[in-house]
Amino acid sequence: MSDLLRNIVRFVFFILLQVYVLNKVPHLHKYITPYIYYLFILWLPFGISRQWLLLIGFLTGLTLDYFMMTPGLHAAASLLVAYVRPFLIQILTPRDSSDFNYREPSPQAMQWTPYAIYVLILTLLHHGYMVFLEWLSFGSFLDFLIKIVSTTGISLLLVVTMELLFPRKLKFRTNTA
Repeated sequence: MSDLLRNIVRFVFFILLQVYVLNKVPHLHKYITPYIYYLFILWLPFGISRQWLLLIGFLTGLTLDYFMMTPGLHAAASLLVAYVRPFLIQILTPRDSSDFNYREPSPQAMQWTPYAIYVLILTLLHHGYMVFLEWLSFGSFLDFLIKIVSTTGISLLLVVTMELLFPRKLKFRTNTA
């Protein structure tokens, strides 16, 4: 399967999972809202250009905003994740290209600790910005912090579950010179 087709299937899968499964689950608590659609942005190949990454991040969030009728909330958070992702990958991946020749982020490609840091930071950024935009008009600061921590916790649990249940076949970059 080509990279383009695989990423289109992932996009559709994550949007449908978010809209028709996770958004239909009765809330466990007023502070817990599970999100997993942003994992599509995290799983995009390393070699994707910054302009395409920003466009894909924006369209991913905009698609979810369309289904959830939230004007720009998810688009803004997804765009932030897409903007920060290349900087974080540059920090967390090895400098020597001979040691690192995978196409996309995964626990096998980056090792579990850097991958966990990568997912944790981008999840906190995504959820923190989304909750900040939601709570700008109302709510206390303690509620804001509790919602960020609880939503991030449940989303990280979902990400780790996805990684363990559906391991991805890693492809190597062919031109490492």
